[in-house]
Amino acid sequence: MDLFDYMRETKKEKESPLASRLRPTTLDEVVGQQHIIGKDKLLYRAIKADKLSSLIFYGPPGTGKTTLAKVIANTTSAEFTQINATVAGKKDMEDVVNKAKQLAGMYQKKSILFVDEIHRFNKGQQDYLLPFVEDGTIILIGATTENPYFEVNGALLSRSSVFELRPLSKEDIKTLLLRAVHDEKKGMGSFHAEITDEALEFLADIAGGDARSALNAIELGILTTERSEDGLIHITLDVASECIQKRVVRYDKTGDNHYDTISAFIKSMRGSDPDAAVYYLAKMLYAGEDIKFIARRIMICASEDVGNADPMALTVAVSAAQAVERVGMPEAQIILSQAVLYVATAPKSNSAYNAIFAAMESVKRTKTTVPVHLQDSHYKGSAKLGHGIGYQYAHDYPKHYAKQQYLPDEIVEEVFYQASDNGYEKKIQEHMKWLKE
Repeated sequence: MDLFDYMRETKKEKESPLASRLRPTTLDEVVGQQHIIGKDKLLYRAIKADKLSSLIFYGPPGTGKTTLAKVIANTTSAEFTQINATVAGKKDMEDVVNKAKQLAGMYQKKSILFVDEIHRFNKGQQDYLLPFVEDGTIILIGATTENPYFEVNGALLSRSSVFELRPLSKEDIKTLLLRAVHDEKKGMGSFHAEITDEALEFLADIAGGDARSALNAIELGILTTERSEDGLIHITLDVASECIQKRVVRYDKTGDNHYDTISAFIKSMRGSDPDAAVYYLAKMLYAGEDIKFIARRIMICASEDVGNADPMALTVAVSAAQAVERVGMPEAQIILSQAVLYVATAPKSNSAYNAIFAAMESVKRTKTTVPVHLQDSHYKGSAKLGHGIGYQYAHDYPKHYAKQQYLPDEIVEEVFYQASDNGYEKKIQEHMKWLKE
């Protein structure tokens, strides 16, 4: 390294973004992801022992994929090379492979190749790497925001361990923010800033598990806020809101307003008001509510409040829940909107809800036995016990319906399912009436 390179690296270290400066260099400095790097976990032990095989890190932005790769770079004795799939070409990979071969042949040294955004590699690029991963010339570490089972070569996947990184918890984000404000070596402690509890809570909440977003906001706040008379830079709720470009919404995910908003959301869908339903959806999304939580509520409403009045409502809700997990934000808001509007405008029935709870009450209240003709008769000796005798196979009869008793004797007169007059349930009523004519 010449003088100019040294000066460039020194300047980069001092002036690089806060999120980059705070990047951990050891496993013990990593915040979150304890489900894969806890001290009793395989990945932790493999990194510590420097016995890594090929890995794929998969998760949303800001969850620590590149961070883990950097930690590995700092702890391994292997040669570590990083490339970005968005700009790297075949020549870049050939250079890495040739260097890896030389190091292995001359010094018996392993080589690790970290490929950021590995899903951006085309099939030809991924195929090129495969034989060198296979024969151990390189240890591949890939990072991707996309589901690797859809975007990464199946052959590469089969030779790699896939680790899913989860969005950081609110407490994890708080830990990082406090480290950013007070750490004088890597953070912004030399600026003598303080952050209020309200601002800390807001930034941790609104970041939605994305550490980079929260750190960028706190850096901007400290660099652009005037010192107060006490000589300190005060990061207040207003400053935090301005820096992350989010209006403060009165919506504490653990408080009353959270439950009030959810309640209004459900009741608006149940009450067939699409405008109110999509408004409360927008409010929750703006405040950083977990999209998986919202999707679960839509699925419940589709069954509880729509049910068989429109059986497609549940299908739409389930499809939306699967889609938002694959797509993520911001596009997931469109998918959620579609599902919410479908459920809100669908014909309503709570018959399925009423039926199961009425049946549960009956089960708790009355001890019953299965009628003999319905009992299992598929084993030797069942006939001697009388099991199954007299059973009428429905498909042998007109309309594929045989009039016989199905409920236990003890509750033979009870009715649990009462189809409504709405939507498809009206057809169900007509069908059941036709069967019994």
